Amino acid sequence: MEFPFDINQLFSERISILDQNLIASRQSKEKPDLRVKIATVLDELGKASAKAQDLPAPITSASKLQFQKHQLYLMKDGESSRGRGVVVGFLKVGYKKLFLLDRNGVHIEVEPLCVLDFYIAENLQRHGYGIELFNFMLQHQNVEPVLLAYDRPSTKLLAFLARHYNLRQSVPQVNNFVAFEDFFHKRAVSQLRRVKKSDGDIKPYSLMEREAVRQEQRTLPWPFAAPLSPHRSVSSQCSQSPSAGSSPRRVLPCVTHPAFAGDSREQSPHSPLMDCCRTRRSNSLSRSQLGFN
Repeated sequence: MEFPFDINQLFSERISILDQNLIASRQSKEKPDLRVKIATVLDELGKASAKAQDLPAPITSASKLQFQKHQLYLMKDGESSRGRGVVVGFLKVGYKKLFLLDRNGVHIEVEPLCVLDFYIAENLQRHGYGIELFNFMLQHQNVEPVLLAYDRPSTKLLAFLARHYNLRQSVPQVNNFVAFEDFFHKRAVSQLRRVKKSDGDIKPYSLMEREAVRQEQRTLPWPFAAPLSPHRSVSSQCSQSPSAGSSPRRVLPCVTHPAFAGDSREQSPHSPLMDCCRTRRSNSLSRSQLGFN
């Protein structure tokens, strides 16, 4: 694409990387009027891309780039147009949080790098510019093409990916994005997070949720309460008698201290629970005889 101003003055590199600051070189940073021309170039490229993809409105413009954390790779041919340069095309990428379906229909929550817009001027296509621009982005982002998600790719882009990167087997999605089969195979497990499915899969409890459940179980009446911790004192459980109106509690048998191993009660055929009850009744009678009741 040709413009009525010097493209080489705006973009010093063959492939320039722009972000929300719309700065492509040191000159454009120091001269605000150059940023106005850069915005004009981006707006025209966005319109041309939308027209080529039969979109109702451009998805790339200077104003949108300023309010989005995306990166735009702009390619030029600095020797054309009598040394003033022409714009060959652009490639816009950015990270997006997506819910994708794998081949088994499992929902996966990911935030991959996405190809959001890709355009090469019609009169400059099939000259190797597209593959050069795309490979530059892959190297700069240090990512494989199969690990990208593609937003509403045109038939030309799908053919481009199949021809140059052998990306053919895509997994159908309910949104406008396209992800290929190896996207789910090659991504690190730490980058994939399963989300709650509609059929009732339950997400594992967090540590705080597990502690809350334990606290709730401690307050439930027997037999709904969780088993008591083994480190709690057995004697204290035997000494507690249920009060009127309270829920029944599980009573653990009293264990005779080893010091009384020679006591005749230890040889008794009765259970330790009966011994404990006899001891409690004997203590009650002694207190009655002494006038404490």
